[in-house]
Amino acid sequence: MAGLRERKKEQTRQRILAVASELFAERGFDAVTVNEIAEAAEVAKATLFTYFPSKESLALQGVGEDDLAGVVARRPQGQSPLQALRAHCCSFAAEQMAAVDRDEVIARMRVIFDSPVLSGTANELLYRQREELARVLAEEHEQNAATLIAAQIAATLLTLQESFFHLLVDGAAPQDAARALADHTELAFDLLEHGIDHVKGK
Repeated sequence: MAGLRERKKEQTRQRILAVASELFAERGFDAVTVNEIAEAAEVAKATLFTYFPSKESLALQGVGEDDLAGVVARRPQGQSPLQALRAHCCSFAAEQMAAVDRDEVIARMRVIFDSPVLSGTANELLYRQREELARVLAEEHEQNAATLIAAQIAATLLTLQESFFHLLVDGAAPQDAARALADHTELAFDLLEHGIDHVKGK
């Protein structure tokens, strides 16, 4: 019974998320109310809030949720923070080759870019992610160095995501965009690990 309940909860969660995504894509984030989402998903407003704490959380699923600090903290002995993050991000890029839905990605990102509220909230989530990474790095580096390292990593990962999105918007096939993401990720971590002089001749 417990397994059945969990499956039903996940089905309800996915239904609410799908309905919200469709409404946001059609009318924009700011024009859609929580009541409209709940009604279209055939759930009570209170039920919606048990799955998603705010309207923003419906549109920002996944933003800032990648546990970069955890990747560094849980890395195997002998592996550097950059090596752990490289392996994590390359694995994610490989997953995108099989799972990316071009239209869904474009629709989600346009909803975020078109809403100042969502864009601001997304920036706050990414800032918290960067701060958590800096906190973990500070266990091995001086605080100022840890802050700068985390900022460089966060800026690099955001640039990779933006590049991937723009490839899709410009008409690249999902598989081609995902392959480019994998290549760009390797280059990005070469730059982070070895610097510009090491890779400029490649």
